[in-house]
Amino acid sequence: MTQPLKIYNSLTRQKELFQPLSPPHVGLYVCGPTVYNYVHLGNVRTFLTFDILFRYLTHIGYKVRYVRNITDVGHLVGDGDEGEDKIGRMAKLEKLEPMEIVQRYTNDFHQVLEQLNFRTPSIEPTATGHLIEQIEAVKDLIDKGLAYESNGSVYFDINQYNANGNNYGKLSGRVLEDLLTETRELEGTSEKRNPLDFAIWKKAAPEHIMQWESPWGKGFPGWHLECTCMSTKYLGKQFDIHGGGMDLKFPHHECEIAQGTGLNGTEPVRYWMHSNMLTVNGQKMSKSLGNSFLPVELFSGNHPLLEQAYSPMTSRFFMLQSQYRSTLDFSNDALKGSQKAYKRIINGLKAIKALTYIPAEVESSSNEAGLKVSTPGVTIDEKKVADIQKTVQAFYDAMNDDLNTAVAIAQLFNLLKYVNMIYLNQLNPAALGEEGFALLKEKYITFTEEILGLKEETTESNAVLSGMLDLYREYKSAQQYDKVDQIRSYFKAQNLVIRDMKHRIDWAYEE
Repeated sequence: MTQPLKIYNSLTRQKELFQPLSPPHVGLYVCGPTVYNYVHLGNVRTFLTFDILFRYLTHIGYKVRYVRNITDVGHLVGDGDEGEDKIGRMAKLEKLEPMEIVQRYTNDFHQVLEQLNFRTPSIEPTATGHLIEQIEAVKDLIDKGLAYESNGSVYFDINQYNANGNNYGKLSGRVLEDLLTETRELEGTSEKRNPLDFAIWKKAAPEHIMQWESPWGKGFPGWHLECTCMSTKYLGKQFDIHGGGMDLKFPHHECEIAQGTGLNGTEPVRYWMHSNMLTVNGQKMSKSLGNSFLPVELFSGNHPLLEQAYSPMTSRFFMLQSQYRSTLDFSNDALKGSQKAYKRIINGLKAIKALTYIPAEVESSSNEAGLKVSTPGVTIDEKKVADIQKTVQAFYDAMNDDLNTAVAIAQLFNLLKYVNMIYLNQLNPAALGEEGFALLKEKYITFTEEILGLKEETTESNAVLSGMLDLYREYKSAQQYDKVDQIRSYFKAQNLVIRDMKHRIDWAYEE
């Protein structure tokens, strides 16, 4: 099933045909969260991008090893080489052990992603679980002349790295001279040889909670080093895809390239992928503007900027309606539109799962709830079959074009038209032929559930709802309309509707 997938490579700044190092195996690494606080929506969008990539690569036949780390040490406030560890700082504020902070917010991260129907990665390593590898990497870089110890800390030597024929700054497009101009460190006040040198091991102040013994004294690993060590340990010295948010291009991913190249003599990553940021009503999402909100606030509606709650699947669908490299703007109108569109897709999913193909030459009477309807003598409509085939290919073409989920969803709606025509008895399945109907059913379900990761959301189980619907039919036949109205009200309370049609009675999600 392997498709000609093209990926926008941030390193070359162009779309490239994806050709893995060792097909059908694919190595994928994504920078996970620093677990010092609740996961924010910007993180969620990034992880959704790579959940879709993981799903799609698997669907088209690749065997993917997906590694997404947990940063539980080394990420300092301000993302630089100075200041407190983010987790240590939160531990002091809340008077807890750092690993209690790590556990609390790792649990939150997993819970949010589970609500949004993310697949779990193949491996989820932690920085503290790989301290030995990081210390060994520091030793190796010193031995290679690419790092130096200074006052108990160890820094990566940018000048020496570039002198070896490398180009620090090529991923982000930063020019070294411009970076030096932007640096505000006063001459003689830094323990670095070059202001741009970055820490791969930091000396810990006595009050620093998280610290370990090393050949250079007590300290902790640099934020950038952990990803280099974990990605190459599990995926090899060079691997296929590295992902993250655009905010990580510099300095984090730039430093990863330098470390990986310095350690192994080869560029660590072949395809770099970065998702874009979120905005709210056209403004950048930030706490200082008061326009940022957490997934739990989005799901509950408990935020001044939200007019209502938006379910996890509505939120997932909303984020998929924009290609991952585009800016995504949150607004109530856009979310409400996504809510309706998502329910239309899921009503179609529910319908197509229930529909069954019956050959045209076989008579079949339909009962009141029956979904097996056929009229003898129906001929295959080759035009409709060809249109379904074309639409299926258009979905794949969109996904192959750098995961363009926005266009792919438009093609899913084109398939939905045929699903609804059959469901509403406007088109006999036999008019598509057995293969045409099977293609429509299989691809609609696969595209919705397997690739886009959308699923039904009900407060009651389907078994309970089916039982209630059976009672509805009984009461209607017995003309007990007060009980019929009670059941309608019950469904409405679940944001569901009863579809009382001439050829069948069914329930659906209220659009």
